[in-house]
Amino acid sequence: MNEGGEASGTSTTVSEAQRLWRIFQAIGDIAFAYTYSTVLIEIQVFAQPIFSFVETSCRQRWPEVKFVTTDHQITIPFLGGTSFHVNWFRLTWRSAYVAVTTVLAMLLPFFNVILSLIGAASFWPLTVYLPVEMYIARAKFPKFSVSSMCLQALSFICLLVSLVAAAGSVEGLIQSLKTYHPFKNEA
Repeated sequence: MNEGGEASGTSTTVSEAQRLWRIFQAIGDIAFAYTYSTVLIEIQVFAQPIFSFVETSCRQRWPEVKFVTTDHQITIPFLGGTSFHVNWFRLTWRSAYVAVTTVLAMLLPFFNVILSLIGAASFWPLTVYLPVEMYIARAKFPKFSVSSMCLQALSFICLLVSLVAAAGSVEGLIQSLKTYHPFKNEA
């Protein structure tokens, strides 16, 4: 700490307020990591209609092109003759889609802030509130029983964590947008 109440690092000086916001943002990162498996499934489900539209359109537009329309059987010798069907166009198109979206995400210097905001927004309702409410309903706890009240208290604490993480993420996003220059890499 220096005289002005700021923590100094190797190359930058960070105020106490910035440290607090970054802690809140880190909580959002943790919340996102916790719910990542759910979000990953949602992303895959979101991409399926896009994949289907492009693949169907290409099959209809180029029905004579074997690269687009033919499935190739590949046998894996050490798995008891198990075979898989591979369409080279589907494999190429989907791989390119994933690569392009990954590169675009990497070009955003504040992508981590967006992820922590998603984590903050999805952590409490999807990971805590709905499961707790379903458990209370299924277990048929009386409304003001100790078990019900403890679960509600846990849910409320997690709501506060999500709100703090969202506030930190929004503040981080605002700070990042102040200095953001599209597609410019800062050395």
